[in-house]
Amino acid sequence: MAEDIIDLDQLDLKKLDYSQTILIISGVIGALLFALAFLEGIGGINTPLLWLDYVFFALMVTSGPYGFYKSAQRKKIKDIEVRLPEFLRDVAEAGRFGMTLAQAIKVSSRGRYGKLTPEIHRMAAQIDWGVPASEAMRLFSERVNTPLVKRMTSIIIKANDAGGSVSDVLTMVAHDARESMLNQAERKLAMSTYTVVIYVAFAVFIATIFILNSTFLPKMTEAGQMVADGAEKAGVDTSGLATIKVDIIPTIQMIFIISVMIHAFGDGILAGVLADGQIATGLKHSFIMLLIGLMGTRLI
Repeated sequence: MAEDIIDLDQLDLKKLDYSQTILIISGVIGALLFALAFLEGIGGINTPLLWLDYVFFALMVTSGPYGFYKSAQRKKIKDIEVRLPEFLRDVAEAGRFGMTLAQAIKVSSRGRYGKLTPEIHRMAAQIDWGVPASEAMRLFSERVNTPLVKRMTSIIIKANDAGGSVSDVLTMVAHDARESMLNQAERKLAMSTYTVVIYVAFAVFIATIFILNSTFLPKMTEAGQMVADGAEKAGVDTSGLATIKVDIIPTIQMIFIISVMIHAFGDGILAGVLADGQIATGLKHSFIMLLIGLMGTRLI
């Protein structure tokens, strides 16, 4: 029976992680949108949208669902890690009354630990079905799958297998977990400033492009037209004179849009790496910046 519970738990671990499925589906849809962008660019199809719009949508579809899913997973894991020191202290207190690790986990499972509570109930249920306490904790660490939880559980498992009282080890591990969470919170607070700076810099970049497009480029167009009209009225051949080439202004505008797209995708990934140290969560910021960039370029 215990072996069946372990097999079912491992099967659930594979089913609960949809990140690979989301990434594959997003990649397929993104590839289709890139193909539409190519066809629109070469004139193979005629739609109300520009080929750059399709590129925007392709990048948003590729980055958005996966980024938000990984961010939600990370938030859930962080909520579990925050309550982990409290649970370990309760297990240590129960162990000081002469209880084994399995009994202490079952007694502590009656408490409330936020997002950690379902995982504790699952461990207690596995112990009731005959799964050893060490194995139940190992399965718990595989479900959460973070360096902090794996380090904590591996220490507890080794101490329990060695025999004797585990209360002192649990107290030490709980203190270490609490210190680690405080350090992570301080780091996140410090890095959040840089994330705000990235967003502000991106907004300033879009504002600069808007100003150039609404003031400088129209003036250049007017100046070029005035030079051409004046030369035509005077009957002067402008082939050998310096003129303003207004025909490249649409190309400049297209370069502006492409630069916004590149900045949005790259700066979003950078914001995620600075905030959480992961590229996956940075894709969420890329989606937000691409959406801002798309609306900003539409306004321009």
